[in-house]
Order: sequence, then structure tokens, then C-alpha cells
Amino acid sequence: MKSSLKASVIISTYNQPKWLALVLHSYEIQTESNFELIIADDGSDERTKAVIDEFSKQSSINITHVWQEDEGFQKTKILNKAIIASNAEYLIFTDGDCIARADFVATHLRLKQMSCALSGGYFKLSEKISQSITKEIIDGQKCFDKQWLLKQGQTKSFKLNKLTKSKLKANLLNTLTPTKATFDGMNVSCHKNDILAVNGFDERMQYGGEDREVGERMMNNGVRFKQVRYSTICVHLHHERPYKNEEAETLNLKIRKETKKNKSTYTKFGIKR
Repeated sequence: MKSSLKASVIISTYNQPKWLALVLHSYEIQTESNFELIIADDGSDERTKAVIDEFSKQSSINITHVWQEDEGFQKTKILNKAIIASNAEYLIFTDGDCIARADFVATHLRLKQMSCALSGGYFKLSEKISQSITKEIIDGQKCFDKQWLLKQGQTKSFKLNKLTKSKLKANLLNTLTPTKATFDGMNVSCHKNDILAVNGFDERMQYGGEDREVGERMMNNGVRFKQVRYSTICVHLHHERPYKNEEAETLNLKIRKETKKNKSTYTKFGIKR
């Protein structure tokens, strides 16, 4: 039976319950309400489950918690499980530390095209501002307001343009940016069929370009990537990255080189084995 849902928003998380609670709240106030949330949880403890249960009680949004044992950084595996659990034809991928502006889901849906993936970005909040964000600040959309952020001590930079509300300016900057449109897990969307066609994420890969690689296979398979970094807006809460490791990054680079060289459109290490 075909789902009437317009989108499945897949949020990856690992032991960041405080951030996840804020992120989930940002989906409660979206201008588009016809979507579901799938939490791709790479082995978090009970605190994350408590946040999701609490949100489920109060929200009308259908939320599914997909969890696996903590065996180190296995994001590709949990994302594949989340894709299988999703019910919509269109998927939006993001992270549990990225607060979505109220028009985030609506904008992804407005800009979607056949055989096309949308490549967004994020605006990084300072550690001090990240710690000060509350549900009330999200309700007032202040964390997306350039003037408010500058008053709180956010450094002034060109990157503040990522928070523009002007569609005209966003379109212009999307066209002019030298940043390539790629599959970046914190803000990207595609048709479910297009990611299933390449067999999802390569489960051999750990941290470092693991999301880019699935996008590279999709490109090899004829999917266009469109730049929307100034249109689909989210702000990134500050955190450390203890899971970075050189060995994993070396393996990932090797896999990505093979994908590029062989123009691979499919991985044997994905959803279907």
C-alpha cells in the first residue's frame, strides 16, 4: 500500500539526549506536518530512549526509534535500517544535533525533483550559544536570526548568509557557491528509490566521508545533485568528535577511490547482502 506521507525525516543520533530533545522540538513546529520521524540510533543508552518516549507522548508526529547495539561508530548500518523502516517515498537525512528551521521540511519538498538529490548545509553555532538554546528560542526562531546571534556573541562572517529568509538571495547564492553539491548526512534529501537502487550505505565504512560515498554511487547511477545550502536551513549545535580515527578514514578513502575509478553504482556491503 502506498503511503500518503510526503516525507520520512531520518535523524541519526548517538548519546546526545539534550541536543536531540531540542532537535525533535524543531520538527514539532514545521510548516509542513505530513511527515514521519525515524531516529537512526547507533547504540545510545536509556537517556535517548527517554527523550524519544517523552516526545512521542506529546507529539502528533509519528516517530520510530531504530536502535542497534553500541559497537563503535556504525552509522552506515543504522542508516540502512532506518531506510528500511521508513514509509514515505521521499527521504530527508539529518543529524540529531541540527535544529531545523520551521520551513525545513516544506523547502525540501518544494525543491525536490525526479532523479535528483538536494544537498544542503548547516550553520555552526558557537559552544556558548549552543548551550543557551531552549525550546522557547526555537519557537521564536531566534537561533536562525542573524541579529539575535550576533548579539549573543556569534562571530560575524559570510556564513551568516546561510540563514537568509529571502528565496531570491538563496537561489542566487546556491547558484554562485563554489561548494559542490554532495551527499552530506546532516541535510540532504532524495527519492527512496534512488538510494535503494544503489543498495544504500556501504556498511564497511565508519566515520569520514561515509555519506559522500553513497552520493557518489547515486551520481554514477544518473542522479543529479542540486545545491540548496542557502534554502534548507538548519543550525548545528556544538560538540566534540571523539569517534574520528585515521584507520577508518584511510579505509573510507580507499573505498571512495574504488567507487570513483570503477564508476560503481552498487555496493555488495549495503542493505541487501
